[in-house]
Amino acid sequence: MSILVNDLVVYLDNLLNSASFSDYCPNGLQVEGRSEIKKVVTGVTASQALIDAAIVQKADAILVHHGYFWKGERDVLTGVKGARIKSLMQNDISLLAYHLPLDTHESLGNNAQLAQLLGFTVTAGMDGGEYPVGHVGTWNVTGEKATAGELSRHISTVLNRESIVLGDAHKRIDKVAWCTGAAQSMLEKAAQLGADCFISGEVSEQTLHLARELGVAYIGAGHHATERYGVKALGEHLAKELALDVVFVDIDNPV
Repeated sequence: MSILVNDLVVYLDNLLNSASFSDYCPNGLQVEGRSEIKKVVTGVTASQALIDAAIVQKADAILVHHGYFWKGERDVLTGVKGARIKSLMQNDISLLAYHLPLDTHESLGNNAQLAQLLGFTVTAGMDGGEYPVGHVGTWNVTGEKATAGELSRHISTVLNRESIVLGDAHKRIDKVAWCTGAAQSMLEKAAQLGADCFISGEVSEQTLHLARELGVAYIGAGHHATERYGVKALGEHLAKELALDVVFVDIDNPV
């Protein structure tokens, strides 16, 4: 099966409610290639390695979480960005990217998919918006409440990446909060919501001190590792609903 690129953009925009977001980058079609889409490569970041893999796969489009044209970056198409876009255009490959809409989708989003993988039950959003960026919930473990250290080991096993615990690794977990990617700045919000542990991808120098002083364990599980699953689930949705040929390519990244 195939679909016109503009029809695919309309479908994804509606599915992910992209018009509802004021984002750090444009969501949707970022680089336009051939008009007909039969094969799509999905991945976390539109790196040169992912583009090269899409060329090998003879893909018509690439669908990612991290695309281009971020606020504050230089507008010129030179250097790394210029080389990436040149590769896309020379091979007539479209690039579609969805950032916050793919973080927040209630079933396909990064936070929803991470919860499903780790066995969390969502009880609330971390903010009062219609599309909360982070979630609060419980960890579905049997018996006595587990510790932050035990949760960290569970995360490391499931995501196949060593996570790090800051603060009290022996803290018993009743309520957990999480937000994928680089959301370490939301640790104080997690504490205000009564979370015993907050999970995100990255760690800043100040995160250790905040975790200790707030009494909330922080687990850094990897930006890439926590955000692999939304775009993968979205691609699987397109394969099922639109009968497109979709291949997920995981470019390894320890960060």
